[in-house]
Amino acid sequence: MDFINRLGVPSLGGEGGKPLQVPRRGGGEGGSDVAGTVFIIVGPTASGKTTLSLQLARYFNTAIISADSRQCFRELGVAVAKPTEAELQAVKHYFINSHSINDVVNAQVFEDYALQAVNEIFHYNKYAVMVGGTGLYVKAFCEGLDEIPDVEDKIREDVISLHKTKGLAWLQQQVQAADPDFWAVGETQNPQRLMRALEVKLATGRSILSFRKRQPVERPFNIVKIGIAPPKDILHGNINSRVDSMMQSGLLEEARNMLPYRSINALQTVGYKELFNFFDGNCTLQQAVEQIKLNTRHYAKRQMTWFKKDTAINWQPNASADFIAHIYNKGGN
Repeated sequence: MDFINRLGVPSLGGEGGKPLQVPRRGGGEGGSDVAGTVFIIVGPTASGKTTLSLQLARYFNTAIISADSRQCFRELGVAVAKPTEAELQAVKHYFINSHSINDVVNAQVFEDYALQAVNEIFHYNKYAVMVGGTGLYVKAFCEGLDEIPDVEDKIREDVISLHKTKGLAWLQQQVQAADPDFWAVGETQNPQRLMRALEVKLATGRSILSFRKRQPVERPFNIVKIGIAPPKDILHGNINSRVDSMMQSGLLEEARNMLPYRSINALQTVGYKELFNFFDGNCTLQQAVEQIKLNTRHYAKRQMTWFKKDTAINWQPNASADFIAHIYNKGGN
């Protein structure tokens, strides 16, 4: 039984080991009367998600929606590992270079954007591909967002002011102590996420995670989730190699150009903040590079902690040609 059919998408079955025959459009004018399918590829950074997403998009002759909270910013480049210009030319991408670092971008913005993008894709194709490692964005797209109580302006202003005065380390300590549940799975290097968690805890006395328990929204299309999870040693090797490649591709110069914007939330990103620390004279360049590798490995671990909670994800160890063949072709069993 082929991989797609095992995932419950019966319309994709091929015959005799031949490639699956995929309709270009849904039934009716614009394909609007047939629910489409979104293949969502998730996993830790440097796991091979981009490769698989491009393979699927080319096969289905469809577009890709990025679910990455940093690749949407047009001013950022090497540090956020966007697809290459050739890849962006070959396959239409949504939520890549779509916003400025001065824009407000969060899970709600992504949910609205991605739903509009999927609707646009479904007007000409029954299939769409989403790929990314920002778990909250994927969750927002699949299930909708939880309603979190409003926080008094005074509490929010105090948290923001203290963060500006005392820095990220202070903020991390406060959140770790006040909301250890969020700390275990949240983006602990992201001050916006940390400030939000802290202000909710201070305002309600409850973890922000406790508000994420409502009934998920039922989307009017199929969702198939595929997770890429290489063995730890391979993943760590990929991460180290990627960081070295980034440095060779101009990450140092890119970070130097971003110095005037270092206080903006979009710049609170692994790859920039470690080099900002180098520019401040707090470490050597080699130490900064090693810290990028370490922090990226920590980020990958947090991503896996988040995604492993989702039992709907179909996990695979890699995005190899054999795995692609399982998606494309009828299996032997």
